[in-house]
Amino acid sequence: MGIFNKDIKTLEDLFLHGLRDIYYAENQIIKALPQMIEQATNRDLSKGLRSHLEETRKQVERLDKVFEKLGQQPSGTQCPAIDGIITEANETAGDVDDKAILDAALVAAAQAVEHYEICRYGTLIAWAGQLGHEDVVRFLTTNLNEEKAANTKLNTVALRKGVNIKATAA
Repeated sequence: MGIFNKDIKTLEDLFLHGLRDIYYAENQIIKALPQMIEQATNRDLSKGLRSHLEETRKQVERLDKVFEKLGQQPSGTQCPAIDGIITEANETAGDVDDKAILDAALVAAAQAVEHYEICRYGTLIAWAGQLGHEDVVRFLTTNLNEEKAANTKLNTVALRKGVNIKATAA
């Protein structure tokens, strides 16, 4: 069985499935971020992850509004992709002893999450526009822009705030 089921017959069905996917993903990220924050030793990384946790909570609130505008109950559908990214991050973190290298691993894991979310939101925005759901495009676009900004901040932490330099020296 694939990630889709036979209940998806139209683009609207696929769009709703995608919304449930990202809703689940965002909620899993809310559960995973506190552990990442706790593991981070770089001050800028820890601060950025903490900020993104609050941002992610607001993104879920926006998704709640999207479901409401579509006349749907907010709900998630299991997302093997985000589950895999989080599992891989946890396993990698468990394999790293040096804190400087762990910070680099945390940045990489967080960026994998961001890239997944950027992909999902971009697709959902395109489908929402195609389906005439202009009233939800704004909410989805705000989330997408926040994900892109979070990825840029992670790049800055890795490259200019010393995470990669410290990991190289470890």
